[in-house]
Amino acid sequence: MTGGETADRGKRMATIHEVAARAGVSAATVSRVINGTRVSEDLARRVQAAAADLDFTPSRTARTLRKRNSEVIALIIPDIENPFFTALARGVEDRAQEAGYSVVLCNSDEDVVKEARYIDIAVSEHMAGVILASASDHSDLGPLIARDRPVVSVDRGPHGFEIDAVMVDNRGGGRMATSALFDRGFRRVACITGPADIETAEQRSEGWRDRARRAGPVDEALLVHADYRVDGGRRAMAELLALPDPPDAVFVANNLMGVGAWQELRAAGTPPPEFGLAVFGDLPLSPVGPAGITVIPIPARRLGEAAANLLLERIAGDRQPPRTVILRTGP
Repeated sequence: MTGGETADRGKRMATIHEVAARAGVSAATVSRVINGTRVSEDLARRVQAAAADLDFTPSRTARTLRKRNSEVIALIIPDIENPFFTALARGVEDRAQEAGYSVVLCNSDEDVVKEARYIDIAVSEHMAGVILASASDHSDLGPLIARDRPVVSVDRGPHGFEIDAVMVDNRGGGRMATSALFDRGFRRVACITGPADIETAEQRSEGWRDRARRAGPVDEALLVHADYRVDGGRRAMAELLALPDPPDAVFVANNLMGVGAWQELRAAGTPPPEFGLAVFGDLPLSPVGPAGITVIPIPARRLGEAAANLLLERIAGDRQPPRTVILRTGP
């Protein structure tokens, strides 16, 4: 080893945040320049000048990581057949491709054991990072955290891990959907939400409770948990219709369950608008038109893009504390 190499190795390397401060931009902007994402010429020049002043070579930050990691990102989602996750995946892929990364799509089927196998594969194959829509609040990210592998949760996340996350305003969306039904004159509004061990399902049902209690005491018999699938929505709707005092409207907390609820209402001879129906997320099947149905859109593609941006910043060396980005729902 030469003296010059020893001196260079002992010199403290400038950080991405120091470059950002010198250039007068955010660390995210520096990351975008490093990753080759298009920014304005002025911003690019400022970042490049600051990097030169600080003797910061953009590739240095990622050099060690990229020597042992591939330029592949794992995207683990719970239901590949749900168009919501298809749109989310497109957002991840578009942003990753811009930065020179490929995306491997993994379908966990809401199964934490299958999800854990995909996480182990991401580690063993030295993938650059993972974006995860978790199968459960109890998903185990330990193998990723132990190896300092960048990971971002999207749409839903596991408990007990301090990581970056991109979510939608689930509680606000639940309130919005339920309010739309009460505003149309319905008085006994039920809620079909997802599994009780998934935080987003609870957040959406809490939005329903927030608005329902303004109309009087909340009847917990009007809350049913299902499995985020079409059949689950249909069974839950049948259960509600069989109550001694059935509802006259229902807020359904995801798109596929919304299709199932609509199918059951049609079979029972009380389709919308006679029976109120509000759904969190765009309905995926063309026969289910918007007439008589309130739809609270979720920006799925933007969720994917935002998650990919956070992950790419971590891969580039960003070490700031974990961040949570919350996107607004609705029109």
